[in-house]
Amino acid sequence: MNGIRSKTEDLEILLAVADHGGFSAAANALDIQVAKVSRAISRLEQEHACSLFTRTTRKVTVTQEGEQFIRSIREAMKQIMGAEFALTEQKIRPSGRLRIDAASPFVLHQLVPLIKPFRIAYPDIELELVSNDSIIDLIEKRTDLAIRIGNLTDSGLYATLLGRSPLYLVASPDYLSQAGTPTHQEELIRHEIIGFSDIANLNKLPNTTPFNLPVTIKASSGETIRQLCLAGNGIALLSHFMIANDLASGRLVSLLPEIIQSPNPREQVQAVYYKHTKLSSRIEAFLQFITGKLNL
Repeated sequence: MNGIRSKTEDLEILLAVADHGGFSAAANALDIQVAKVSRAISRLEQEHACSLFTRTTRKVTVTQEGEQFIRSIREAMKQIMGAEFALTEQKIRPSGRLRIDAASPFVLHQLVPLIKPFRIAYPDIELELVSNDSIIDLIEKRTDLAIRIGNLTDSGLYATLLGRSPLYLVASPDYLSQAGTPTHQEELIRHEIIGFSDIANLNKLPNTTPFNLPVTIKASSGETIRQLCLAGNGIALLSHFMIANDLASGRLVSLLPEIIQSPNPREQVQAVYYKHTKLSSRIEAFLQFITGKLNL
């Protein structure tokens, strides 16, 4: 079985000859030389070992084999044009699945409020939000984009800095009314401290002399730590992006701001994807949309 060797240009010329009833008319319609039309048809006939047209000095007539071939080619060319149009439309109007990974607090407090307006702006993008409080392999998890907090260790990732989210030591008014408000770093040892169970570095105060918080209650999720803090269980070190509303409403109170160095590496909020993957229109659309709208 012969492979498909015909060039698209030759097939376009074939359709022009059929539509315009002759080589000269097709050449005029395509603004090319008649000799080029003749060579294209000859190539097609040689490749497929059949006559596509009968030629006389007065007219060119499509053969039976030619009619069947032209019918199939016309349908195929419509599909090619449709595919090219869809690809162009996708660049102009982004579409397709967009799988985004981020820690639970970031999804809940930063992304969820933006999803409805994003869907209105880009109705053809199928969003899939995944919450992970640990670092995942983007390729293994078939994830297009991840939001990560702090320094990146994977050199294969391309990062776009979305901004910085300062750290705060916080506690609820209820807890402070019972346990008292610390006025010095050394006093933290006498308090209940809520911290992360899986990543010890997240329990370290970023200052010139790093201080390991004396954690007494541990949880794997930042959102769980926030809820424990709101419920009056102790003091926690959390990013502003997850407690901004709590601070504004007074549900949480900032403590000892002078002992936290800023800027520091943990403040960085970055969107990451693999360097060897081309930035798709849907990823670009998402990043452009959320830029400036995040409350970090």
